[in-house]
Amino acid sequence: MTRLSVVPSTRFASPGDTTAPAPPEERGLARDGVRMLVATDEGVAHAHFRDLAAYLTPGDLVVVNNSATLAAEFDAVLRGRAPVVVHAATRLDDGTWVVELRSAPDAARSVLDADSGAELDLPGGGRLTLVAPYPRPLSSPTGRGNRLWRAAVSGPRPLEQHLVRYGRPIAYGYLDRAYPLSAYQTVFASRPGSAEMPSAARPFTHELVTDLVSHGIGLAVVTLHTGVSSQEAGEAPQPEWFEVSALTARLVNATRAEGGRVVAVGTTVTRALESAVQLSPSDEPVVVPRTGWTARVVSRDDPPRVVTGLVTGWHDPQASHLLLVEAVAGRDLTQRAYDGAARGGYLWHEFGDSALLLPGPAPR
Repeated sequence: MTRLSVVPSTRFASPGDTTAPAPPEERGLARDGVRMLVATDEGVAHAHFRDLAAYLTPGDLVVVNNSATLAAEFDAVLRGRAPVVVHAATRLDDGTWVVELRSAPDAARSVLDADSGAELDLPGGGRLTLVAPYPRPLSSPTGRGNRLWRAAVSGPRPLEQHLVRYGRPIAYGYLDRAYPLSAYQTVFASRPGSAEMPSAARPFTHELVTDLVSHGIGLAVVTLHTGVSSQEAGEAPQPEWFEVSALTARLVNATRAEGGRVVAVGTTVTRALESAVQLSPSDEPVVVPRTGWTARVVSRDDPPRVVTGLVTGWHDPQASHLLLVEAVAGRDLTQRAYDGAARGGYLWHEFGDSALLLPGPAPR
């Protein structure tokens, strides 16, 4: 399991009571009614997400992820042992799946004492067999101690169909109850494949998109299917499947050539765009159409080359996502944003509040 050579430098307390326990609609808000902290080199402002266009400039480009969330959590029985909860992280090209075993019934912690060859019985028939640790053994030759596994699927239906029939959205213990899969879809969701919601785009509404376009702010789309986010401290993001189209590549390059900002909506978009960068003959970074698996980890040591602004949620201390936020926004701006969020009681996690981070001078 790959360990990052650096950790986030941003320091803040655990979110604690400021974790959002439910979608904003359950708290009497519209999706775009969540709060939005805006951090620039000039200071910190407090607004609502519906105000996004007011903080951008005509000629800027907002890039979103159109990956749709799967019902990727389901129950199983670890043969000869006990019930477990399975998180289906991603489908690999050979038809096997990356899975994580978690405690039943609460899924509160990873099951770390499974072995290669272990079998899991699925409801409705079918079986998962743990083939090998993913992406490689941590220590034990049997794989014991590993969090993620490559698993083979056998039985009456593919795992995708099993998820439709028996799955539920991956959820963690800070929520007040279970919510339907529709609560975990963004307005851009059109290509199923994410184990967990690309949550930075959740506050968008169709009305907000119209508002952005009417203000001369462009919109482009990428796909990146997210894996599970429950990484251990210091654990790098796993490889994820992505696609950057020729149209999006042209829009990003044209925006940069004309002096506009490329504002990524979330760490997933940043990872996808930065995975599609190559150098031109004049050594200028350009985005090219690209599809496949990316292991790119955007960090201070390997900073972004085309993304110049970020819409994001609020990440826990030591999260690898926070490394990417710092890489885009810089340490000082990120720290000021988190300090402002802590003082202002902003809500954390997928149903929480947002941030717009715009380092550097505003476009002319």
